Amino acid sequence: MSRDASTKPMAETLRIPAPADFHVHLRQGTLCSLVAPHVRKGGFKLAYVMPNLKPPITTTKQALAYKAELEAIDPDVDYLMTLYLSKDLTPEEIKTASAAGIVGVKSYPRGVTTNSDSGIESYEAYYPIFEAMQEVNMVLNLHGEVPSNPITNTHILNAEATFLPHLVTLHKRFPRLRIVLEHATSRAAVECVKGLGATVACTITAHHLALTVDDWAGQGWNYCKPVAKTPDDREALREIIQEGHARFFLGSDSAPHPSASKSTSTPQHGCAAGIYTSPILLPLVAHILDSFGALDRLADFTSNFGRKFYQRELTAAHANAEVILTKVEQHIERNWTMGDENVVPFWAGQKLGWSI
Repeated sequence: MSRDASTKPMAETLRIPAPADFHVHLRQGTLCSLVAPHVRKGGFKLAYVMPNLKPPITTTKQALAYKAELEAIDPDVDYLMTLYLSKDLTPEEIKTASAAGIVGVKSYPRGVTTNSDSGIESYEAYYPIFEAMQEVNMVLNLHGEVPSNPITNTHILNAEATFLPHLVTLHKRFPRLRIVLEHATSRAAVECVKGLGATVACTITAHHLALTVDDWAGQGWNYCKPVAKTPDDREALREIIQEGHARFFLGSDSAPHPSASKSTSTPQHGCAAGIYTSPILLPLVAHILDSFGALDRLADFTSNFGRKFYQRELTAAHANAEVILTKVEQHIERNWTMGDENVVPFWAGQKLGWSI
């Protein structure tokens, strides 16, 4: 005799207070119009927005204009804006940015990732900028890699580990400056950040919790910068989440690219580096954490820890911002389209064990 539907057990649910994504790329033009609404679709109402547009966001005026564009597309997201560290940035502009509510400055080493051609080559020249940021309490966001160099045997697999002495030096030189090592991929990065002071934190992406080097070698859809590393490196990322270390939290590095640029590689040009997770982000993180026994850390990893570090802690105003996840399977969409733009998400067509 079949059981009546009313007697079936209720699906397991999780309540996550105001999830926050502290590293997301929202692009520009039609692509921006397509992907910006996916922040909320993926369960988030706070987005820490990267500035590597064409041209990059280097002034307060540009950042505020970009924020206005994003708010016109979806006004129900709290967009935290950033500037691109460049030779044109001045201490005076840092003070102006801070007064206008700009939260951070993103550093890209020259040429290591998407739209980083205007990136830096040496940090010492920017010490006056960092001093000004320290004084006004802005955050320095570091893409923690150095460019490949055959002379020094530097390549995409050790570029992050090779960068870490720069992080240590910056923290010693500016101990009050809040610094975030973005999208860590290695045990070396985890151990380095753990060994530094309370003003240094680290974001971890969903896809780096799932992938290893074998998953992107020959598979452009899993290729991003920094690249996924060894199984032991992935295990270090998982362990720090299981531990519940408060200076490690979610930054998705969700990076949409037109599907043609991800699926095509030529002898002259490789495929685009970036993985798109925004529209499935909270269920994806729940699915992955569930797979290695860390589901009890979901709220801290996706909300509490990042909000505390960025001084955007939960208040009574967030009472209605709770997101409810249900342990119900869903199939990930194969693509999203608007006009001539088409993007393909991580794990397209596969199943997730959780749904919003």
